[in-house]
Formats: sequence, structure tokens, C-alpha cells
Amino acid sequence: MNEHKVTNDLSLGFSLIELMISLAILSILTALILPSYRQYIVRTNTVAAQQYLLELVSLQNQTMFENHGYTEKLETLGVLPIERVKSHYDIAITNVSNTATPPTYSIQATPKSDSAQAKTSTLTINHLGQKTGDWYE
Repeated sequence: MNEHKVTNDLSLGFSLIELMISLAILSILTALILPSYRQYIVRTNTVAAQQYLLELVSLQNQTMFENHGYTEKLETLGVLPIERVKSHYDIAITNVSNTATPPTYSIQATPKSDSAQAKTSTLTINHLGQKTGDWYE
């Protein structure tokens, strides 16, 4: 006897309905995940800026002990911001007064309007370590 197996050629690929269902599931997952990812990126950029500001505070304190005064220029502190901070924030040392008792300063990280951080608040820390803005602890 000659036995022949009959195969069904329709089972070799995906149907249009199966592809549409897969695409719908992928779209739903993307819609759920993308906002969380964006929040993660914003938070990561904010934490990087906070770390940089805290490093500047430490360097300002070192400058005070060595030179008996705070500096107004970031370049004097000798540390430039990393790219993540530089591309999302403008950093400035403000309100420097070496004649006040005690001497004072503030350091600000202002979000750039064309970056992912545009809707976040300005981060500020002063000579007393007082912080304003949305700091993550």
C-alpha cells in the first residue's frame, strides 16, 4: 500500500488576524510602558543634577577653608558637569557674599526649556545645605 500524508498548507504561516492581535497587544504594552520610562529618565536626570550640586557644595566648602571665601565661578571649582547634567540643566552659583556673617552662596540647577526636564522645578542648595525644588532623598 502506498500511504500518502496529506498536509494542510494553511498551517505554515500566520493569519492576518493573528498578526493584528499581536500588534494590538504590542501597542497596549507600549502605551503602558512608555510613560513610566519617561518618568524614569526625568528622575535619573534630576538625581544626576542633585549629585552634581552636592559635589559643588563640597568644593565650595573646601574653597572657603583654603581661600577664606566662596567663589562665584564654576570653573574655579575645577569640576565640569557631566553630559547628562549639562544637556538638561543650566548650573549657576548665585548670591555669593563673602562679607556677610556667615558668608553665603546658592547653587542652582535650572532645567532647560528644550529638554526632558522642562516641566521640573529648579533645584537650589545654599551654604547651609537648605534645598528647594523637587529633591529626591
